[in-house]
Amino acid sequence: MGQHTIEKIGGTSMSRFGEVMKNVIVGNRKGSDLYNRVFVVSAYSGITNFLLEDKKTGEPGVYGHILKDSKDWGAALEKVRQKMLEYNRSFEEIGLNVAEADKFVNGRLDEIAECLKYIMYLRQAGHSKPADYLPSTREFLAAIGEAHSAFNSAMILKANGINARFIDLSGWMSTDVFTLDEAILNAFKDVDYANEMPIVTGYVKYDEGIMRRFDRGYSEITFSRLAVLTNAREGIIHKEFHLSTGDPKLMGVDNVQIIGNTNFDIADQLSDMDMEAIHSKAAKDMELRNIPIRIKNAFDPEHPGTLISREYVSPVPRVEMICGRSDLIAVEVHDPEMVGEIGYDYKLTRYLAQNGISYIAKNTNANTITHYIPQKSKNLDRCCDEIKKQFPLAEVTTRNVAIVSVIGSNMKIPGFLARASKALYEANINVLALDQVMRQVNIQFIVSRDDFKNAQIALHREFVEK
Repeated sequence: MGQHTIEKIGGTSMSRFGEVMKNVIVGNRKGSDLYNRVFVVSAYSGITNFLLEDKKTGEPGVYGHILKDSKDWGAALEKVRQKMLEYNRSFEEIGLNVAEADKFVNGRLDEIAECLKYIMYLRQAGHSKPADYLPSTREFLAAIGEAHSAFNSAMILKANGINARFIDLSGWMSTDVFTLDEAILNAFKDVDYANEMPIVTGYVKYDEGIMRRFDRGYSEITFSRLAVLTNAREGIIHKEFHLSTGDPKLMGVDNVQIIGNTNFDIADQLSDMDMEAIHSKAAKDMELRNIPIRIKNAFDPEHPGTLISREYVSPVPRVEMICGRSDLIAVEVHDPEMVGEIGYDYKLTRYLAQNGISYIAKNTNANTITHYIPQKSKNLDRCCDEIKKQFPLAEVTTRNVAIVSVIGSNMKIPGFLARASKALYEANINVLALDQVMRQVNIQFIVSRDDFKNAQIALHREFVEK
């Protein structure tokens, strides 16, 4: 195993790079202690939204306008340019050479504009179908965000006496075709971990297309593959918050506790709840290679954070986190012909699979099966119609719900379910359904969306604050 760590810095933290440099990259380190660390960086906050589409609202960015065949893509690209140049100005006082940084941004964006003009010309001339150019367009638009932040970061660090090295995995204007692993290994073949600090783009250009495979979770895939391929000692993800027992904004900052230690099984449960601890596919590669992941708060550098490892189980029964998601739809299929029918569930889930729909939880009894599905799932109405046609006696209904999950690596707490039910009852919350497996690492309470926040507060008070 190597001596180096692979560390990832998210977009919100990157936007405060002066603080990140002081807290995370430099801190109390001097000389050789600065090295044996590789930093994978995300685009500055908001940039990827402007390049692609707003992750929360869906408002179109450059790609969104290209997708709609709108001529407004040019104005959207200029909005990206303006925002990038504003970021450049904001880092001047910590050492960024603004003239060089602006030259990099303008050069890349001018080249991208020419590419997009050519693509749209072919489209208008009838020589190119959207399926031919949209995937590659989304790829190279996403790449510029990380290239910008990594280029700037390396320049700032050099100005502050650190031997930083900009490693651009975006493959811009290169005709080389690599696999993901080849692209990374080729870029790192001569890296001297002990004497230089690689600053690496979260985006990697490779044959399958990282956006096609992972969409906007790709930077954590890069982080993971780098750790595995370079045999890193540890992976560290720097966020703007600690991984805590609950949402501090909801529970109150003084009421939550930093988790400290947990395992990859729990990280999977958090991923199911749409918690951004680590991308599930990224965590899996590191789990298999037994490379631990540490989640740290970039603005609380002295705290060791939360260590996610393969073997950890809490030595005493405890709840590690209360979380959940309120964006679920319960799809209930009630069919009097279901009872005793072998393969009914298989036939039902086949329609989910054919429509690209995954589910978070499932309840069954003799004649009813309910799947809890993310609201953002496409083709849900079509899927329900197909189920109704296949099972003519079935009653298929949908309902907006929320799930509150109580999670822990060791939750063998006597009377746990009774305590949870009592806490929810006293908070005047009706449990619509619940889901638990025998491994007892989580229990999920399905409640109405109106009760989502209060259910978390009640359960956190019972199992953490008490």
